[in-house]
Parts: sequence; structure tokens; C-alpha cells
Amino acid sequence: MLVLFDTPAGHALFSLKKPEKLKDPDSLNKSFSDIDSAHKLVSLKAFSKFLDTAEALQSATALVEGKLSSGMKKFLKKNCVSSEVQETLAVADAKLGNAIKEKLDIPCVWDEGVMQLMRGLRSQIEGLLEGTTGPELRSMQIGLAHSLSRYKLKFSPDKVDTMIIQAIGLLDDLDKELNTYAMRLKEWYGWHFPELGKIVPDNLMYAKVIRHMGVRTKCKTMDFSSILAEEIEVEMKEAAEISMGTEVSGEDIKNILMLTEQVISLSEYRAQLWEYLKNRMNAIAPNLSVMVGELVGARLIAHAGSLMNLAKQPASTVQILGAEKALFRALKAKHDTPKYGLIYHASLVGQAQPKHKGKISRVLAAKCALSIRVDALGETSTATIGIDGRLKVEERMRMLEGRMPAAPSAAVPNGGPKQPMVTMYAAADSGR
Repeated sequence: MLVLFDTPAGHALFSLKKPEKLKDPDSLNKSFSDIDSAHKLVSLKAFSKFLDTAEALQSATALVEGKLSSGMKKFLKKNCVSSEVQETLAVADAKLGNAIKEKLDIPCVWDEGVMQLMRGLRSQIEGLLEGTTGPELRSMQIGLAHSLSRYKLKFSPDKVDTMIIQAIGLLDDLDKELNTYAMRLKEWYGWHFPELGKIVPDNLMYAKVIRHMGVRTKCKTMDFSSILAEEIEVEMKEAAEISMGTEVSGEDIKNILMLTEQVISLSEYRAQLWEYLKNRMNAIAPNLSVMVGELVGARLIAHAGSLMNLAKQPASTVQILGAEKALFRALKAKHDTPKYGLIYHASLVGQAQPKHKGKISRVLAAKCALSIRVDALGETSTATIGIDGRLKVEERMRMLEGRMPAAPSAAVPNGGPKQPMVTMYAAADSGR
């Protein structure tokens, strides 16, 4: 009996000297307790070493899928089919055994005894293989494991939607941290100069003013023209003169300034990350970016898991993506389902009147679904579909608000009077 054993270094074919041992799987453990006992049970008949990692990966992926690779087919033809006596071949996988039997007409066997035999061969493979050392075999194992993991995960450096998902997640985390740090800074420095928070409401400007000024007593003699407008600077200096804040020590202001540096550096990094995200979105999903903006588009992709997953969703799902909890709560309570999810934050929905937001979100979701599919499956990198879709949504919004001039008359079926297009849309939207 022959035993086919696939290693990271190549295909190995062993000759099993005592086939009767397969009937007693427990006794096989003793046979592989050391290398000398293993040599008494099996001997290496043939070994075909892989030329490179690509060949090893091809063989491993075929083995995982239960298929017969071209390299293994040639190896078995040379060492099994061409032999005078047809021997049974022990294999580890039933699918692979069926493939070998179908294509090469070699009788194969796989059972519990064969599995135990494979475990024993794996434990003593370094001593049983000739022409490979232990460190070399371990290096090949690591390389093949990494390559196989990339293949199974379908990993590709060109899959930039993964970068978008990570970037939008980091952007959300940065916003939370920045808000926490800025509020802490205002509360901390507010003991010394409480009026500054109302004069300079912007968090980044507030931090830059504190870094430039330090204590409020220096405010009158310092120039803030590079940071603030002239009228705000005058108001701040007047407030500093009559401020009701308490005095702070040098150690206190030192720690406040350290927090100020953190707020400024995080704000600058957030601006860089936003620019990176915007460029990535314009590269991978230009049509979606035109329709709903880079931020909402990135959130939709992240929520779906990938651009391809989002492209598989119908328009009705795109419309309520992000409102799953509200949807299932409404279905359970038999209430009205939500009209929008993440798409609510798109600028087109924001421009619509409150009573028209649901209708605009429905139209926008339909155009977004088309744009996403073009981005995911199309070959063009321009936003032609997105621009046309946005124009149609804006036209629909003007119709709903009555700001669009009457369109050419459309004939009504059954020979009735003609009705303007705007009136027909209004009648459809009112449910008549």
C-alpha cells in the first residue's frame, strides 16, 4: 500500500510496509513514537519538491477544495500509474480520493486508520523526508500558511474599500476623542478665563488661543491676528481685563498647555485623515460620493462590509441601512417602518422640507443603488451616473416643492383631459 502525503516542501509518496496496522489505529501511535520505529513502518518511495511558493500555494488550494492539482497528477502518474503492480493509495481526504480514482483510476482508501497514519507521518515528517532540513521545512510552512491565508481571505492590496472602512472607523473615534478632550480643556481653562468659551466657540481656535496666550494676563499685550478676526480679538482682550476667573499656578497652566497640544495635534491629524478618506472615496466610489458625499458614502460601505456587499443590496435596503434596530422594533410592534437610515445625513435629504424627506430619501436610495453598482462593477472612474442621478433627485425635489415650471402636457389614458406632469406627480405622491 502507498500513502500520499502533501507537505509544504512538496508531494511525498510513502510505502506502508505493514498495511494490517491500519485496522488497529491505536497501535499506530506506538509505531511513530520515534523515528526508528517510523522507518520500520513506512519508507519514502518518491518525493517531488515544489519549485516555488506559487506552486505550493496552487497545490494547497487544490487540496483544500478537494481537487487534483496538475503537479500532483503528474507525480502520481509517474509513480503509481506507471508501476507494474497496481497498489492501493491511502489519502487523507475523501474528495481528493474520489478525484484521483476518477481521473487516474487508482484505488484509494480513507478511513480512521488512514487519519491516524497521517498524524503519525506529520509528527515524524522531518526525519522521514530526504533532502530537506527541519528549519527549511518550518520556513516553508510559515510561507505557505501566509500565502494560503491571503488566498482564503481573498486579500489584495488593491482592495481599497478596506482602507475606507478603517479610515471612517478611525475618523469616528477621533471625533469622539476630540470632543472629549476639547470639553475637558474648556472646563479646565474655564476656571481661569470662563468668558473665553463664548467668545471663541470653535474648539481648535480655542486651543490655539490658549497655546498662544497661556495665562489671561498676557492677553492684552499679545497679537492674535494670525488666529482670530480683529473684532473677536478686541472682545477677548476686553473680557480678559474684567474676567471673574481664578488665578492658576505655573504647574496648572503647564498641564493645560499639554492638553492643548493634544487637541491641536489630533485636530490636524483628523484633517489629514479626512483628506485621505475623501481621495480614497473619489477613487473607489466616485458616483456614490457625488450622490451622498464622501462621509455618508464611506459609512454606507463600512456598514455593509465592503463595496461589493453594498452593491448587492436593493435600493430599499440602501434607504434604511443603519436603521436596523428601528426597523425590527417597528415590525415587532406593527408600527410604521423607518424612512431612512444613514442616508438621512446626505445633503440632498437635508435640503428637502421635513414633509418631503421620506420621498427624497426613497428617490435618492434608488439612484444610489445604481451608482454603487457602477462603482463596484463598472470599468470607468468618472462620476457620470452619479452626476445624472443627482440632477434627477434635485429635479424631483423641485417638483415636490412646486418650484419647477410645468412640464409639457402628458396625455391621460382613455381620452381624458391632459394634465401637467407636476400635477400627476403630486397626485401620485398624495396616494390617489
